[in-house]
Amino acid sequence: MDQLLPYILLLLAIIWLGITIKVFRQRLKRTSEELVAIEGEEERMFSYLHELGMAIGKDTTQQELSKMIVDGVNEVVSARGGAIYLLDEVGGSLQPKYLSKECPPLVGVPAKVRKKSELDPRATESYLRLFHAPVDGGLLGAALGSQVALHVPDIRYHESFRDIFADGGVERVEVMLSPLRHAGKELGVLAVTRTKEQQAFSANDFAVFRSAAEQSAFAMGNSMLYREANEKRQFESELRNASEVQRVLLPQGEPIVPGYRISGTNVPARIISGDYYDHLDLGDGRHGVVIADVSGKGVGAGLLMAMCRSVLRCQAWGKSDPAEVLGGVNRQLFPDIREDMFISLFYGVIEGDSGLIRLARAGHDAALLYRAADGVIENVKPPGLALGIDDGDVFERVTKVLELQMNSGDLLLFYTDGVNEATDGAGQEFGMERLEATFLESASQGAEAALNAVQRDLAAFAGGARQMDDITLLAIEKR
Repeated sequence: MDQLLPYILLLLAIIWLGITIKVFRQRLKRTSEELVAIEGEEERMFSYLHELGMAIGKDTTQQELSKMIVDGVNEVVSARGGAIYLLDEVGGSLQPKYLSKECPPLVGVPAKVRKKSELDPRATESYLRLFHAPVDGGLLGAALGSQVALHVPDIRYHESFRDIFADGGVERVEVMLSPLRHAGKELGVLAVTRTKEQQAFSANDFAVFRSAAEQSAFAMGNSMLYREANEKRQFESELRNASEVQRVLLPQGEPIVPGYRISGTNVPARIISGDYYDHLDLGDGRHGVVIADVSGKGVGAGLLMAMCRSVLRCQAWGKSDPAEVLGGVNRQLFPDIREDMFISLFYGVIEGDSGLIRLARAGHDAALLYRAADGVIENVKPPGLALGIDDGDVFERVTKVLELQMNSGDLLLFYTDGVNEATDGAGQEFGMERLEATFLESASQGAEAALNAVQRDLAAFAGGARQMDDITLLAIEKR
Protein backbone atom coordinates (compact mmCIF):
# COMPACT_ATOMS: atom_id res chain seq x y z
CA MET A 1 0.00 0.00 0.00
CA ASP A 2 2.83 2.32 0.85
CA GLN A 3 4.28 1.58 -2.55
CA LEU A 4 1.00 2.64 -4.29
CA LEU A 5 0.65 5.90 -2.39
CA PRO A 6 2.93 7.95 -4.68
CA TYR A 7 0.98 6.73 -7.71
CA ILE A 8 -2.35 7.60 -6.06
CA LEU A 9 -1.08 11.07 -5.18
CA LEU A 10 0.18 11.54 -8.73
CA LEU A 11 -3.21 10.50 -10.13
CA LEU A 12 -5.01 12.89 -7.80
CA ALA A 13 -2.65 15.66 -8.85
CA ILE A 14 -3.32 14.92 -12.52
CA ILE A 15 -7.09 14.96 -11.90
CA TRP A 16 -6.81 18.23 -9.93
CA LEU A 17 -4.71 19.76 -12.71
CA GLY A 18 -7.27 18.70 -15.29
CA ILE A 19 -10.08 20.20 -13.31
CA THR A 20 -8.06 23.40 -12.80
CA ILE A 21 -7.29 23.67 -16.51
CA LYS A 22 -10.93 23.10 -17.37
CA VAL A 23 -12.10 25.77 -14.91
CA PHE A 24 -9.41 28.14 -16.16
CA ARG A 25 -10.50 27.57 -19.75
CA GLN A 26 -14.13 28.18 -18.79
CA ARG A 27 -13.18 31.37 -16.99
CA LEU A 28 -10.99 32.42 -19.89
CA LYS A 29 -13.84 31.77 -22.29
CA ARG A 30 -16.22 33.73 -20.07
CA THR A 31 -13.70 36.56 -19.74
CA SER A 32 -13.26 36.63 -23.50
CA GLU A 33 -17.02 36.73 -23.99
CA GLU A 34 -17.32 39.51 -21.43
CA LEU A 35 -14.48 41.37 -23.15
CA VAL A 36 -16.24 41.05 -26.51
CA ALA A 37 -19.48 42.23 -24.87
CA ILE A 38 -17.73 45.25 -23.32
CA GLU A 39 -16.05 46.10 -26.62
CA GLY A 40 -19.41 45.88 -28.38
CA GLU A 41 -20.94 48.09 -25.70
CA GLU A 42 -18.17 50.65 -26.20
CA GLU A 43 -18.68 50.65 -29.97
CA ARG A 44 -22.41 51.19 -29.51
CA MET A 45 -21.67 53.97 -27.01
CA PHE A 46 -19.33 55.79 -29.41
CA SER A 47 -21.86 55.46 -32.21
CA TYR A 48 -24.61 56.82 -29.96
CA LEU A 49 -22.50 59.79 -28.81
CA HIS A 50 -21.64 60.61 -32.41
CA GLU A 51 -25.31 60.68 -33.42
CA LEU A 52 -26.12 62.71 -30.32
CA GLY A 53 -23.44 65.28 -31.13
CA MET A 54 -24.67 65.60 -34.70
CA ALA A 55 -28.22 66.26 -33.46
CA ILE A 56 -27.35 69.12 -31.07
CA GLY A 57 -26.46 71.66 -33.75
CA LYS A 58 -29.53 70.93 -35.86
CA ASP A 59 -33.13 72.06 -35.55
CA THR A 60 -33.93 68.86 -33.68
CA THR A 61 -37.20 68.99 -31.79
CA GLN A 62 -37.38 67.97 -28.16
CA GLN A 63 -39.53 64.99 -29.16
CA GLU A 64 -37.01 63.84 -31.79
CA LEU A 65 -34.08 64.19 -29.40
CA SER A 66 -35.93 62.35 -26.63
CA LYS A 67 -36.60 59.43 -28.98
CA MET A 68 -32.95 59.42 -30.10
CA ILE A 69 -31.75 59.32 -26.48
CA VAL A 70 -34.08 56.53 -25.35
CA ASP A 71 -33.54 54.36 -28.41
CA GLY A 72 -29.79 55.01 -28.34
CA VAL A 73 -29.31 54.16 -24.66
CA ASN A 74 -31.52 51.08 -25.10
CA GLU A 75 -29.18 49.96 -27.86
CA VAL A 76 -26.03 50.70 -25.85
CA VAL A 77 -27.00 48.64 -22.78
CA SER A 78 -29.22 46.13 -24.64
CA ALA A 79 -32.33 47.15 -22.73
CA ARG A 80 -35.83 46.14 -23.70
CA GLY A 81 -37.49 49.52 -23.44
CA GLY A 82 -37.03 52.98 -22.01
CA ALA A 83 -38.56 56.37 -21.40
CA ILE A 84 -37.81 60.04 -20.86
CA TYR A 85 -39.93 62.14 -18.55
CA LEU A 86 -39.22 65.89 -18.59
CA LEU A 87 -40.22 68.54 -16.08
CA ASP A 88 -43.05 70.81 -17.14
CA GLU A 89 -42.50 74.57 -17.41
CA VAL A 90 -43.21 75.22 -13.74
CA GLY A 91 -41.41 72.11 -12.49
CA GLY A 92 -44.54 70.70 -10.88
CA SER A 93 -44.67 67.34 -12.64
CA LEU A 94 -42.79 64.98 -14.94
CA GLN A 95 -44.34 64.67 -18.39
CA PRO A 96 -43.72 61.65 -20.62
CA LYS A 97 -41.83 63.03 -23.60
CA TYR A 98 -41.05 59.66 -25.21
CA LEU A 99 -41.93 56.07 -24.25
CA SER A 100 -40.47 53.30 -26.38
CA LYS A 101 -42.87 50.73 -27.73
CA GLU A 102 -41.87 47.92 -25.35
CA CYS A 103 -41.29 50.03 -22.25
CA PRO A 104 -43.27 48.58 -19.32
CA PRO A 105 -45.13 50.98 -17.00
CA LEU A 106 -42.85 52.94 -14.68
CA VAL A 107 -45.80 54.44 -12.84
CA GLY A 108 -48.70 52.71 -11.16
CA VAL A 109 -51.56 51.93 -13.54
CA PRO A 110 -55.01 51.94 -11.88
CA ALA A 111 -56.82 48.61 -11.76
CA LYS A 112 -59.72 49.94 -13.85
CA VAL A 113 -57.30 50.91 -16.62
CA ARG A 114 -55.65 47.50 -16.56
CA LYS A 115 -59.10 45.91 -16.66
CA LYS A 116 -60.04 48.02 -19.66
CA SER A 117 -56.79 47.00 -21.35
CA GLU A 118 -57.94 43.40 -21.43
CA LEU A 119 -60.43 44.47 -24.10
CA ASP A 120 -58.46 47.39 -25.56
CA PRO A 121 -54.64 47.18 -25.21
CA ARG A 122 -54.41 50.86 -26.13
CA ALA A 123 -56.01 51.91 -22.83
CA THR A 124 -52.82 51.46 -20.80
CA GLU A 125 -50.71 53.08 -23.52
CA SER A 126 -53.02 56.09 -23.62
CA TYR A 127 -52.97 56.40 -19.83
CA LEU A 128 -49.17 56.28 -19.67
CA ARG A 129 -48.74 58.92 -22.40
CA LEU A 130 -51.12 61.32 -20.66
CA PHE A 131 -50.15 60.69 -17.03
CA HIS A 132 -47.96 63.35 -15.37
CA ALA A 133 -45.82 61.81 -12.68
CA PRO A 134 -45.34 63.73 -9.41
CA VAL A 135 -41.88 65.12 -8.65
CA ASP A 136 -42.18 64.24 -4.98
CA GLY A 137 -43.37 60.64 -5.20
CA GLY A 138 -43.23 57.42 -7.17
CA LEU A 139 -40.22 55.82 -8.80
CA LEU A 140 -39.57 58.72 -11.18
CA GLY A 141 -39.87 61.28 -8.40
CA ALA A 142 -37.45 59.21 -6.31
CA ALA A 143 -34.94 59.19 -9.16
CA LEU A 144 -35.27 62.94 -9.66
CA GLY A 145 -34.91 63.65 -5.97
CA SER A 146 -31.95 61.32 -5.44
CA GLN A 147 -29.79 63.30 -7.92
CA VAL A 148 -27.88 60.07 -8.66
CA ALA A 149 -28.51 57.10 -10.94
CA LEU A 150 -30.53 54.22 -9.47
CA HIS A 151 -30.55 50.49 -10.24
CA VAL A 152 -33.80 48.84 -9.15
CA PRO A 153 -33.79 45.02 -9.61
CA ASP A 154 -37.60 44.77 -9.34
CA ILE A 155 -39.84 47.83 -9.29
CA ARG A 156 -42.61 45.84 -7.58
CA TYR A 157 -40.62 45.88 -4.36
CA HIS A 158 -39.28 49.44 -4.50
CA GLU A 159 -40.51 51.52 -1.57
CA SER A 160 -41.97 54.17 -3.88
CA PHE A 161 -44.44 51.56 -5.19
CA ARG A 162 -46.06 50.68 -1.89
CA ASP A 163 -49.25 48.65 -2.46
CA ILE A 164 -49.60 49.78 -6.08
CA PHE A 165 -49.21 46.22 -7.33
CA ALA A 166 -50.99 44.60 -4.42
CA ASP A 167 -53.70 43.20 -6.68
CA GLY A 168 -51.10 41.27 -8.68
CA GLY A 169 -50.91 40.72 -12.39
CA VAL A 170 -47.59 42.53 -12.84
CA GLU A 171 -44.33 40.80 -13.74
CA ARG A 172 -40.82 41.64 -12.62
CA VAL A 173 -39.32 44.69 -14.26
CA GLU A 174 -35.72 45.71 -13.71
CA VAL A 175 -34.94 49.37 -14.32
CA MET A 176 -32.00 51.76 -14.34
CA LEU A 177 -32.93 55.41 -13.86
CA SER A 178 -30.97 58.63 -13.85
CA PRO A 179 -31.95 62.25 -13.25
CA LEU A 180 -31.07 64.53 -16.17
CA ARG A 181 -29.36 67.73 -15.06
CA HIS A 182 -27.60 70.44 -17.06
CA ALA A 183 -25.88 73.55 -15.75
CA GLY A 184 -27.39 72.97 -12.32
CA LYS A 185 -30.92 72.74 -13.71
CA GLU A 186 -33.16 69.69 -13.37
CA LEU A 187 -34.47 68.55 -16.76
CA GLY A 188 -36.17 65.23 -16.04
CA VAL A 189 -35.52 61.47 -15.74
CA LEU A 190 -34.18 58.84 -18.17
CA ALA A 191 -35.03 55.17 -17.61
CA VAL A 192 -34.24 51.86 -19.37
CA THR A 193 -35.70 48.45 -18.49
CA ARG A 194 -35.36 44.70 -18.75
CA THR A 195 -37.97 42.07 -17.92
CA LYS A 196 -37.71 38.66 -16.30
CA GLU A 197 -36.96 36.95 -19.63
CA GLN A 198 -33.69 38.87 -19.95
CA GLN A 199 -30.41 38.64 -18.09
CA ALA A 200 -30.08 41.17 -15.27
CA PHE A 201 -28.14 44.38 -15.79
CA SER A 202 -24.51 43.98 -14.75
CA ALA A 203 -22.37 46.41 -12.81
CA ASN A 204 -20.72 47.34 -16.09
CA ASP A 205 -24.13 47.97 -17.69
CA PHE A 206 -24.98 50.34 -14.83
CA ALA A 207 -21.67 52.20 -15.19
CA VAL A 208 -22.20 52.57 -18.93
CA PHE A 209 -25.81 53.69 -18.41
CA ARG A 210 -24.69 56.30 -15.88
CA SER A 211 -22.20 57.70 -18.37
CA ALA A 212 -24.72 57.64 -21.23
CA ALA A 213 -27.27 59.45 -19.06
CA GLU A 214 -24.76 62.20 -18.25
CA GLN A 215 -24.00 62.70 -21.94
CA SER A 216 -27.71 62.61 -22.75
CA ALA A 217 -28.40 65.34 -20.19
CA PHE A 218 -25.60 67.42 -21.68
CA ALA A 219 -27.07 66.97 -25.15
CA MET A 220 -30.61 67.71 -23.97
CA GLY A 221 -29.51 70.86 -22.14
CA ASN A 222 -27.44 72.16 -25.03
CA SER A 223 -30.21 71.38 -27.48
CA MET A 224 -32.60 73.43 -25.33
CA LEU A 225 -30.12 76.33 -25.27
CA TYR A 226 -29.64 76.07 -29.04
CA ARG A 227 -33.38 75.98 -29.61
CA GLU A 228 -33.97 78.93 -27.26
CA ALA A 229 -31.24 80.93 -28.97
CA ASN A 230 -32.68 80.08 -32.38
CA GLU A 231 -36.19 81.04 -31.25
CA LYS A 232 -34.81 84.28 -29.83
CA ARG A 233 -33.08 85.09 -33.12
CA GLN A 234 -36.26 84.33 -35.02
CA PHE A 235 -38.32 86.45 -32.61
CA GLU A 236 -35.87 89.34 -32.90
CA SER A 237 -35.99 89.05 -36.68
CA GLU A 238 -39.79 89.17 -36.59
CA LEU A 239 -39.61 92.18 -34.27
CA ARG A 240 -37.27 93.95 -36.67
CA ASN A 241 -39.68 93.23 -39.51
CA ALA A 242 -42.52 94.57 -37.38
CA SER A 243 -40.45 97.63 -36.55
CA GLU A 244 -39.85 98.29 -40.24
CA VAL A 245 -43.58 98.00 -40.89
CA GLN A 246 -44.24 100.33 -37.97
CA ARG A 247 -41.77 102.91 -39.28
CA VAL A 248 -43.76 102.97 -42.51
CA LEU A 249 -46.78 104.09 -40.46
CA LEU A 250 -44.90 107.20 -39.35
CA PRO A 251 -44.83 110.20 -41.71
CA GLN A 252 -42.33 109.81 -44.51
CA GLY A 253 -41.03 113.37 -44.68
CA GLU A 254 -42.60 116.66 -43.60
CA PRO A 255 -46.06 117.66 -44.88
CA ILE A 256 -46.75 120.66 -47.07
CA VAL A 257 -49.19 122.80 -45.09
CA PRO A 258 -49.65 126.36 -46.39
CA GLY A 259 -48.50 128.90 -43.80
CA TYR A 260 -46.83 126.31 -41.53
CA ARG A 261 -43.70 124.23 -41.14
CA ILE A 262 -44.22 120.90 -39.34
CA SER A 263 -41.44 118.62 -38.08
CA GLY A 264 -41.58 115.42 -36.04
CA THR A 265 -39.37 112.60 -34.76
CA ASN A 266 -39.79 109.26 -33.00
CA VAL A 267 -36.99 107.37 -31.18
CA PRO A 268 -38.17 103.99 -29.81
CA ALA A 269 -36.76 102.73 -26.51
CA ARG A 270 -37.13 99.18 -27.86
CA ILE A 271 -37.53 97.68 -31.30
CA ILE A 272 -41.27 98.37 -31.24
CA SER A 273 -42.56 101.79 -30.22
CA GLY A 274 -45.75 102.62 -28.33
CA ASP A 275 -45.55 106.30 -29.41
CA TYR A 276 -46.50 107.78 -32.72
CA TYR A 277 -47.11 111.08 -34.45
CA ASP A 278 -48.97 111.77 -37.65
CA HIS A 279 -50.27 114.49 -39.92
CA LEU A 280 -53.16 114.07 -42.33
CA ASP A 281 -55.08 115.93 -44.98
CA LEU A 282 -58.70 116.42 -43.81
CA GLY A 283 -59.99 118.08 -46.97
CA ASP A 284 -61.37 121.61 -47.43
CA GLY A 285 -57.93 123.10 -46.67
CA ARG A 286 -57.76 121.57 -43.20
CA HIS A 287 -54.90 119.47 -41.85
CA GLY A 288 -54.74 117.26 -38.77
CA VAL A 289 -51.76 116.70 -36.49
CA VAL A 290 -51.55 114.08 -33.75
CA ILE A 291 -49.13 112.77 -31.18
CA ALA A 292 -49.92 109.76 -28.96
CA ASP A 293 -48.38 107.56 -26.28
CA VAL A 294 -49.68 104.06 -25.50
CA SER A 295 -49.12 102.95 -21.91
CA GLY A 296 -46.59 100.16 -21.62
CA LYS A 297 -43.91 99.10 -24.08
CA GLY A 298 -43.17 96.38 -26.58
CA VAL A 299 -45.33 94.48 -29.04
CA GLY A 300 -48.66 95.02 -27.25
CA ALA A 301 -48.18 98.79 -27.14
CA GLY A 302 -47.06 98.78 -30.78
CA LEU A 303 -50.17 96.91 -31.92
CA LEU A 304 -52.46 99.27 -30.00
CA MET A 305 -50.63 102.23 -31.49
CA ALA A 306 -51.27 100.91 -35.02
CA MET A 307 -54.96 100.39 -34.17
CA CYS A 308 -55.24 103.92 -32.79
CA ARG A 309 -53.63 105.44 -35.89
CA SER A 310 -55.99 103.59 -38.24
CA VAL A 311 -59.13 104.40 -36.25
CA LEU A 312 -58.23 108.07 -35.88
CA ARG A 313 -57.58 108.44 -39.60
CA CYS A 314 -60.99 106.93 -40.34
CA GLN A 315 -62.73 109.15 -37.79
CA ALA A 316 -60.93 112.37 -38.71
CA TRP A 317 -61.77 112.75 -42.39
CA GLY A 318 -64.00 115.73 -43.08
CA LYS A 319 -64.40 116.73 -39.40
CA SER A 320 -63.28 120.08 -37.98
CA ASP A 321 -64.08 119.32 -34.32
CA PRO A 322 -61.14 117.43 -32.74
CA ALA A 323 -63.16 116.54 -29.61
CA GLU A 324 -65.77 114.83 -31.77
CA VAL A 325 -63.02 112.87 -33.50
CA LEU A 326 -61.48 111.72 -30.22
CA GLY A 327 -64.90 110.72 -28.91
CA GLY A 328 -65.38 108.45 -31.92
CA VAL A 329 -61.89 107.01 -31.56
CA ASN A 330 -62.46 106.27 -27.86
CA ARG A 331 -65.79 104.53 -28.44
CA GLN A 332 -64.31 102.34 -31.14
CA LEU A 333 -61.13 101.41 -29.25
CA PHE A 334 -62.53 101.03 -25.73
CA PRO A 335 -63.86 97.45 -26.14
CA ASP A 336 -60.44 96.26 -27.36
CA ILE A 337 -58.20 97.97 -24.78
CA ARG A 338 -57.15 95.95 -21.74
CA GLU A 339 -58.05 97.38 -18.36
CA ASP A 340 -54.39 98.06 -17.54
CA MET A 341 -53.76 100.03 -20.76
CA PHE A 342 -54.73 103.45 -22.09
CA ILE A 343 -53.66 105.98 -24.72
CA SER A 344 -52.75 109.60 -24.09
CA LEU A 345 -53.13 111.74 -27.20
CA PHE A 346 -53.10 115.33 -28.48
CA TYR A 347 -54.99 116.10 -31.68
CA GLY A 348 -55.19 119.37 -33.54
CA VAL A 349 -57.02 120.62 -36.62
CA ILE A 350 -55.26 123.37 -38.59
CA GLU A 351 -57.77 125.68 -40.32
CA GLY A 352 -55.99 126.64 -43.53
CA ASP A 353 -53.27 129.29 -43.20
CA SER A 354 -55.34 131.54 -40.93
CA GLY A 355 -53.30 130.60 -37.84
CA LEU A 356 -56.33 129.04 -36.14
CA ILE A 357 -55.76 125.60 -34.63
CA ARG A 358 -58.42 123.66 -32.77
CA LEU A 359 -56.93 121.35 -30.14
CA ALA A 360 -58.32 118.44 -28.09
CA ARG A 361 -56.33 116.52 -25.51
CA ALA A 362 -56.88 112.96 -24.27
CA GLY A 363 -54.92 112.93 -21.02
CA HIS A 364 -51.63 113.85 -22.72
CA ASP A 365 -48.85 116.06 -21.34
CA ALA A 366 -49.41 119.79 -21.86
CA ALA A 367 -48.06 121.25 -25.11
CA LEU A 368 -45.60 124.18 -25.05
CA LEU A 369 -46.37 127.31 -27.08
CA TYR A 370 -43.63 129.81 -27.88
CA ARG A 371 -44.91 133.34 -28.53
CA ALA A 372 -42.44 135.06 -30.82
CA ALA A 373 -43.78 138.56 -30.12
CA ASP A 374 -43.15 138.29 -26.35
CA GLY A 375 -40.41 135.62 -26.24
CA VAL A 376 -42.34 133.62 -23.65
CA ILE A 377 -43.64 130.06 -23.31
CA GLU A 378 -47.24 129.13 -22.49
CA ASN A 379 -48.63 125.77 -21.40
CA VAL A 380 -51.46 124.51 -23.61
CA LYS A 381 -53.63 122.08 -21.69
CA PRO A 382 -57.28 121.72 -22.74
CA PRO A 383 -59.28 119.35 -20.48
CA GLY A 384 -59.57 115.73 -21.52
CA LEU A 385 -59.49 112.09 -20.40
CA ALA A 386 -57.13 109.42 -21.78
CA LEU A 387 -58.51 107.02 -24.39
CA GLY A 388 -59.63 103.62 -23.12
CA ILE A 389 -60.48 104.60 -19.54
CA ASP A 390 -64.21 105.30 -20.07
CA ASP A 391 -66.57 103.76 -22.61
CA GLY A 392 -67.78 107.15 -23.92
CA ASP A 393 -70.17 109.37 -21.94
CA VAL A 394 -67.71 110.64 -19.33
CA PHE A 395 -64.91 110.92 -21.91
CA GLU A 396 -67.03 113.06 -24.22
CA ARG A 397 -68.32 115.25 -21.38
CA VAL A 398 -64.81 115.96 -20.08
CA THR A 399 -63.03 116.50 -23.42
CA LYS A 400 -63.18 120.12 -24.56
CA VAL A 401 -61.82 121.96 -27.59
CA LEU A 402 -59.30 124.78 -27.22
CA GLU A 403 -59.02 127.25 -30.11
CA LEU A 404 -55.52 128.61 -30.46
CA GLN A 405 -54.52 131.56 -32.65
CA MET A 406 -50.92 131.35 -33.83
CA ASN A 407 -49.02 134.28 -35.27
CA SER A 408 -45.92 134.41 -37.47
CA GLY A 409 -42.89 132.98 -35.65
CA ASP A 410 -44.96 131.18 -33.00
CA LEU A 411 -44.00 127.54 -32.37
CA LEU A 412 -46.12 124.81 -30.80
CA LEU A 413 -44.29 121.79 -29.33
CA PHE A 414 -45.91 118.44 -28.52
CA TYR A 415 -43.92 115.70 -26.74
CA THR A 416 -44.40 112.37 -25.00
CA ASP A 417 -43.35 111.71 -21.42
CA GLY A 418 -40.24 109.88 -22.63
CA VAL A 419 -38.77 113.38 -23.05
CA ASN A 420 -39.35 115.06 -19.70
CA GLU A 421 -39.06 111.77 -17.77
CA ALA A 422 -35.76 110.71 -19.39
CA THR A 423 -33.15 109.90 -16.71
CA ASP A 424 -29.39 110.10 -16.37
CA GLY A 425 -27.09 107.49 -14.84
CA ALA A 426 -28.02 108.64 -11.33
CA GLY A 427 -31.75 108.28 -12.00
CA GLN A 428 -32.43 112.02 -12.10
CA GLU A 429 -35.13 113.16 -14.55
CA PHE A 430 -34.60 115.62 -17.38
CA GLY A 431 -37.72 117.39 -16.15
CA MET A 432 -39.93 120.21 -17.41
CA GLU A 433 -37.58 123.03 -16.42
CA ARG A 434 -34.79 121.74 -18.68
CA LEU A 435 -37.26 121.05 -21.49
CA GLU A 436 -38.75 124.54 -21.31
CA ALA A 437 -35.30 126.16 -21.11
CA THR A 438 -34.08 124.26 -24.19
CA PHE A 439 -37.28 125.03 -26.09
CA LEU A 440 -37.18 128.75 -25.20
CA GLU A 441 -33.59 129.02 -26.32
CA SER A 442 -34.13 127.29 -29.69
CA ALA A 443 -37.76 128.07 -30.64
CA SER A 444 -36.92 131.26 -32.53
CA GLN A 445 -34.82 129.17 -34.95
CA GLY A 446 -37.81 127.19 -36.19
CA ALA A 447 -39.45 123.78 -35.81
CA GLU A 448 -36.60 121.54 -36.99
CA ALA A 449 -33.95 123.44 -35.00
CA ALA A 450 -36.06 123.20 -31.82
CA LEU A 451 -36.44 119.42 -32.17
CA ASN A 452 -32.70 119.01 -32.79
CA ALA A 453 -31.90 121.11 -29.74
CA VAL A 454 -34.17 119.06 -27.47
CA GLN A 455 -32.68 115.78 -28.72
CA ARG A 456 -29.14 117.12 -28.31
CA ASP A 457 -29.72 118.27 -24.73
CA LEU A 458 -31.48 114.99 -23.88
CA ALA A 459 -28.50 112.97 -25.13
CA ALA A 460 -26.04 115.17 -23.21
CA PHE A 461 -28.11 114.87 -20.03
CA ALA A 462 -28.51 111.07 -20.25
CA GLY A 463 -24.75 110.67 -20.73
CA GLY A 464 -25.04 107.21 -22.25
CA ALA A 465 -27.69 105.93 -19.79
CA ARG A 466 -30.16 103.49 -21.33
CA GLN A 467 -33.27 105.08 -22.84
CA MET A 468 -36.19 103.78 -20.78
CA ASP A 469 -39.13 105.13 -22.78
CA ASP A 470 -40.01 106.12 -26.34
CA ILE A 471 -39.14 109.71 -27.24
CA THR A 472 -41.48 111.48 -29.65
CA LEU A 473 -41.56 115.17 -30.58
CA LEU A 474 -43.80 117.17 -32.93
CA ALA A 475 -43.40 120.88 -33.64
CA ILE A 476 -45.69 123.23 -35.59
CA GLU A 477 -44.23 126.55 -36.68
CA LYS A 478 -46.38 129.43 -38.02
CA ARG A 479 -44.60 131.20 -40.80
